[in-house]
Amino acid sequence: MAIDAIAAPATSPGSVPRRRRGGVRGRENLAGWIFVAPVVVILGLFLLLPILMAFWVSLTGWNGQGSPFRSGVPFVGADNYTRMFTVDGLARQDFMTSLRNNFYYVLLVVPAQTVLALSLALVVNNRMLRGKSFFRTAFYFPSVTSSVAISIVFLFMFSSSGAVNSLLAMLGLDGPQWFADSRGVLHLLLGAVGLDSPPAALSGGGPGGLTWWDWLAGPSVAMISIISLVVWTTSGTFMLMFLAALQGVPVALDEASTLDGASRWQRFRHVTLPMIRPTMFLVLTLGLIGSWQVFDQVYVMSQGNPAKTTLTPAYLSYRTAFQDFDYGRGAAISFVLFLIIIVLTLAQRTLLREREAPRRGWLRRRVPGRS
Repeated sequence: MAIDAIAAPATSPGSVPRRRRGGVRGRENLAGWIFVAPVVVILGLFLLLPILMAFWVSLTGWNGQGSPFRSGVPFVGADNYTRMFTVDGLARQDFMTSLRNNFYYVLLVVPAQTVLALSLALVVNNRMLRGKSFFRTAFYFPSVTSSVAISIVFLFMFSSSGAVNSLLAMLGLDGPQWFADSRGVLHLLLGAVGLDSPPAALSGGGPGGLTWWDWLAGPSVAMISIISLVVWTTSGTFMLMFLAALQGVPVALDEASTLDGASRWQRFRHVTLPMIRPTMFLVLTLGLIGSWQVFDQVYVMSQGNPAKTTLTPAYLSYRTAFQDFDYGRGAAISFVLFLIIIVLTLAQRTLLREREAPRRGWLRRRVPGRS
């Protein structure tokens, strides 16, 4: 007891020992900020500052002449944004048409490229397959090829006398005019059963100034050709992601499920898919973001034609700014597209996140000493 009393520090009752300021932790924080400062400055100058400048341009009526920050540039506020949603006119019609086209594009591209990439990864990951390096290279090769070069090749393939129509002719089918027919696929299917004109219930006004018949048109045959190109070129990259995830699945789990009598589909559904869930979320997120940013294929193959059925928000922003010289509205379209991507990504994250099972009241442990 005496030794303890001598070793105990002499502190007055109720006093709290003061914490030393600085020290090792303070020097570590300072050193960390010094090391990351160049990256923060570079990102601020070349990423954050251009975004703020573009947002200012979206609030003005700048026509591209001179500096957008001079005093003579008209400030229009949110007029560039309201014209796309509330004011009837060509600007609103073009923007809603681009949203409709991109919606069908996303609806077909994201599931198709995900399923194809996962299927290729399962094939390459098969332990009985020989020549895995060759197949990995062959499947990944379209992803590293120039998108402009592949777009030109597909443009010749889907021409009126191209390879696709020649193949359809060998099967006894007449190929469509891929980049001249503005009708949607759903309209073509309805026309095959004799429904060429819209019903009275669908000919009225729909959201965004378009009729319900326009919203239900489906992607045009030109958009189908672009979709087939994008699915073929992007599946290789996502295949590598899935392949890395599949190689991380423990072999013991698959062998144990086989011994328990699980079929191949049951092993894939209950063992493989849960193990590669993070990679699945990554692939779907990257596919969603990339599909809303499609530009180069549209620019090379169709430039929004025929009849604006391949017009996308990214290409509309470019055309509005650099061809119509309405840089304010072009920047506004880009920021609206940015918000759409953010909202859809967050919604996808909410839907695909792992939900913990709720605890039952009778399973909760009571804290000792509490009634």
